[in-house]
Amino acid sequence: MKILVTGTAGFIGSHVAMRLLARGDEVIGLDNLNDYYDVTLKQARLERFRHDPRYVHVHADLADRDAIADVFARHRPQRVVHLAAQAGVRYAAENPHVYVSSNVTGFLHVIEGCRTHAVEHLVFASTSSVYGANRAMPFSEHQSAEHPLTLYAATKKANEQMAHSYAHLYGTPSTGLRFFTVYGPWGRPDMALFLFTRAILQGEPIKVFNHGRHRRSFTYIDDIVEGVIRCLDRPPTIDSTWDGKAPDPSSSGVAPFRLFNIGNERPVELLAYIRRLEQCLGREAIMDMLPLQPGDVPDTEADVSELRHAVGYAPQVGVEEGVERFVRWYRDYHGV
Repeated sequence: MKILVTGTAGFIGSHVAMRLLARGDEVIGLDNLNDYYDVTLKQARLERFRHDPRYVHVHADLADRDAIADVFARHRPQRVVHLAAQAGVRYAAENPHVYVSSNVTGFLHVIEGCRTHAVEHLVFASTSSVYGANRAMPFSEHQSAEHPLTLYAATKKANEQMAHSYAHLYGTPSTGLRFFTVYGPWGRPDMALFLFTRAILQGEPIKVFNHGRHRRSFTYIDDIVEGVIRCLDRPPTIDSTWDGKAPDPSSSGVAPFRLFNIGNERPVELLAYIRRLEQCLGREAIMDMLPLQPGDVPDTEADVSELRHAVGYAPQVGVEEGVERFVRWYRDYHGV
């Protein structure tokens, strides 16, 4: 297939592009290489596959309506994996306009391209952050997600609703994936594992929020990619089981639309995560214990039973192995 992957210089996007190329697909990669974090890292990710003859790279901004329209008109992708967005939950408090421009306006431009060119399936990134103030564990797609606690989460919730409306009005099959905490080689420098590793190796303290007591569904990147591609290969249809009385947030009786959690069902306490990192690095962390950050949630736990039932999703890599793989990559990439 010919597949458009947005955010191919990003953490998840680069891994997805490589997997698609490895199985023989053509990939149109789109990224604006913004400077939210180290552009050198983004370029290094791209170098792993940008010379593949089945890969075409487009340097463009999601907010540029004409540029995105041109990508669809010129390359006519059959399916789309939309992973590009302004990342970082906390950065949104300082730069709200950037988030709306990229995550809402940019999403509109992508889904308009899908509508105009009859794309077979749009798979897009949402987030577990949409569960916000929800305290029922584990988080399930069947629960309400109407009270996000951050602007970032609100933009992703808007994406879900926009995708459903397009699926209903125009028949554009769409699948939203609510990512839980993703980690692994080539990860983002602003995420905990990267920050902790750098600080520990430099003998600097690490900030441990909520005194390390919160739990997260840490999910290794290879498991995420496997789930994304399995979903891409199975466009949704209208859910005929809907009775019209109590709409299920995870599906729709009037549109080819689905929402799935994608994560690891075995949450790990942050302190245990740090302890495993210390073992792999052979050094102890200096921990600055701090209270929970505003807008953060104490715990996340993914119920992935729907994704398992739909596509056979089954995460294979636990934290013990995943953190070790990240440390090996970090040492090699940075020469430390």
